[in-house]
Amino acid sequence: MTLSGKIPFNSRLISVEIETEGEKIKSIKEIEDGNYPLILPGFIDVHTHGGGGMDVNHIESMEDVERLSSFYASHGVTSVQLSLVTDTEESMVKCLKVLGEAREKKLKGAQLVGIHLEGPFLSDEYKGSMPSELIVDPDPELFNRYFTASRGHISYITIAPERKGAMPFISSLRRKGVVVSMGHSSAEYETALEAIENGVTSATHLFNAMKLFHMHRPAISGASLESDQVYTEIISDGFHLHPGTVRLVLKTKGLDKVVAITDSIMAAGLPDGEYKLGVNDVVVKDGDAKLRNGVRAGSTLTLDKALRNLIKFTGLGPETLWRILSLNQANMMGLSDRGSLEVGKRADMVVLSEDNEVMKTIVGGEIVFEREDK
Repeated sequence: MTLSGKIPFNSRLISVEIETEGEKIKSIKEIEDGNYPLILPGFIDVHTHGGGGMDVNHIESMEDVERLSSFYASHGVTSVQLSLVTDTEESMVKCLKVLGEAREKKLKGAQLVGIHLEGPFLSDEYKGSMPSELIVDPDPELFNRYFTASRGHISYITIAPERKGAMPFISSLRRKGVVVSMGHSSAEYETALEAIENGVTSATHLFNAMKLFHMHRPAISGASLESDQVYTEIISDGFHLHPGTVRLVLKTKGLDKVVAITDSIMAAGLPDGEYKLGVNDVVVKDGDAKLRNGVRAGSTLTLDKALRNLIKFTGLGPETLWRILSLNQANMMGLSDRGSLEVGKRADMVVLSEDNEVMKTIVGGEIVFEREDK
């Protein structure tokens, strides 16, 4: 495949011709500037609970996974890490078996690169939409049952570091190669720093479902902002974070440590209405997803919409923002073969229109989504 377009280079756009061979980029040659579309590295969503009418916790078959894979591809996502919310052990194991199998297959759209467990080792105080009766202290034996069910493909986990036994548990997870994020947590600053020393490298949806920053008690949010080691997830849907907060996080952490996520639920891409998130009933009104008690429960965001929001919130262009939609995710998760447009890396790309709508998604050198002309 040969593709001409404008790509990011040193925070500016240059016109190039990209040639692919098999699943990889064979060459990138600079050409004369012209009226070419924007080409960015394919987006990577590391924290999503579903979309297009499919809830990850309710996946039962490869057909369900393929349905999700195609949905993500239609929004520019080329790699995805599917997220399970806290559920019964029986339900978790059943779903993990299907996801573990899917991780080892080539899908029709976005490729599944791992599984994210958001719980059950969380804080009851900051549980968000998680069911209290299913939240427990870190339990290595329970995790190992989940890990085995997934065929070893649990790649990312959110835990509350203040829970009993959390520190040795974090260390053991890192030895398994699992990336550990702290969130849904009441941890104080000192506890968060200890967790970072034990191997935590991410903060789950910063400022949401965690003890907030106070000038005398910086808490988990302050430790996450301060630490150069920690990546910070952000949900840029305009509901979870004020645009000024998004700008502050970017200025504090820099462009290399912020990870745009969707935290999307099955309602993403669909109208307002009633939906599910794991065991919970969720009502979406004006695009904002909440439990019936008013607690926010995930989002209806997609990563292409996140890019458009970030442009609006920050005044920066896609030639600068692209890294927080792909490269940082790849670096955080150790996906060294993707996340940027370079010779030898996977030919995972998204072609965008002038208004940053997805025109085409390319995964491993193959077109998996192409927008029909309106």
